[in-house]
Formats: sequence, C-alpha cells, structure tokens
Amino acid sequence: MKVLVIEDSKEIASSLHDFLAREGYICELAETFDEARTKLSLFTYDCILLDIMLPDGNGLELLKFIRAENIQSGVLIISAKDALDDKVTGLEIGADDYITKPFHLPELHARLRAIYRRKQLSGSSMISFNEISLNTDTLEATVNDTLLEITRKEFELLLYLIVNKNRVLSRQSIATHLWGDYTDNLANFDFVYQHIKNLRKKISAANGADYIATVYGLGYKFNASAAVK
Repeated sequence: MKVLVIEDSKEIASSLHDFLAREGYICELAETFDEARTKLSLFTYDCILLDIMLPDGNGLELLKFIRAENIQSGVLIISAKDALDDKVTGLEIGADDYITKPFHLPELHARLRAIYRRKQLSGSSMISFNEISLNTDTLEATVNDTLLEITRKEFELLLYLIVNKNRVLSRQSIATHLWGDYTDNLANFDFVYQHIKNLRKKISAANGADYIATVYGLGYKFNASAAVK
C-alpha cells in the first residue's frame, strides 16, 4: 500500500512514517496544504492520512479538492478530540473514516487496511483471478493451490497488476507505486523489468498462465484474456 501522510507536526509525521515503513508500506509526507496538493496532482496513493489543521489551509478544503479531481484514494481524517463538526463534515464530503488524536498506531493500521479493502478489494482480504489467489492479510500468493515463494515487492506488484487488469501500466507508475515518489528522478526503471521477469517465471513454474504482457515502449499489462495452461 502507498500512503500519503498530510500532517504538519514533524513528530507525529515521523512517527507515522516510521511505523508504516516497518509495516512494509510506501509512505510519503506532506507538511502543508500546498505541498499536499502538489503531490496529489503528480502521484497516486492508495490511502491518505489527512490532518484537518494545516499551517496554510484547512484539510477539509483539501478533501474537497481530492473529490473534485476524482482522486480515488481512500481518506482517513486525523481529527482533534473535540472536533465533532469536522468529523461529520469530513464524512459528508467524502472521507472514508476518521481517527481521533491521540490514537494507537495499531488502530490506525487496522483502519487503513479496512479502507484499502473497501476501496480496492471489494471489502475482502482475498483477491482471486482464475488460478491465482492473493491473501492481503498474510501476503501469500498461490497459483493452482501452489504457494509461491515471492518477495513482498513481488506480491505487491502482482496485486497491483491484478487490481488494474487490462490497463497498461507504465514502468514509472509501477516503480512509484512500489518504491515511492523518489523514483521520479531515476534515469531508468530496469529494476521493474527484473521484478516482472521473476514474477512471470514463478507463476509459470506453478503452471499458471502468462497473463503479464509487455506493451513495448509503454510498460506492462495484466492480460485477463490470456489462456490458462
């Protein structure tokens, strides 16, 4: 999961970043309204942690921008203890959930996962396509009931491909989804090719169909019409 934390408190932002990184997520930070709007215009995120009080604007206005631009990220509002009106308004204009300061990090983690399941996986921790099954709770992937020995990055890559099946995904979009926005400045994305190659090899070894197609000059596509072996 790729998460954008919009929080002006450096201490809280650092704590959230470190916790989410330990859980294996790609986590980006934005301290201001303008910085957050810029990132949201340039990059995509699975979930957004949105603090209401920002030094140069109101988080609710940023939420309106998110929905007006049809940004499909899940939004978890971080609110002050006594800010009932903000919670209600946030939910009415498109937030998916809220959490009140102070909060426990495991609770925040659970709420993020719940939002992701609702937004991306139709509410389930399991996602299946033909002979391929992924468990987002255990990070296990099976092909024809054979458990694949794959890395976390390979699991996230396969999940990203299946969720976006039949869509052409550029090498850059795959890189930024799995490794963060800093990849925008890299000269090439050869490491994406290597991960794709490894994943195809492991699926083939379990007698799975070769769904991952190379779209020359553009990127890759999970071809849902590929024939099962």
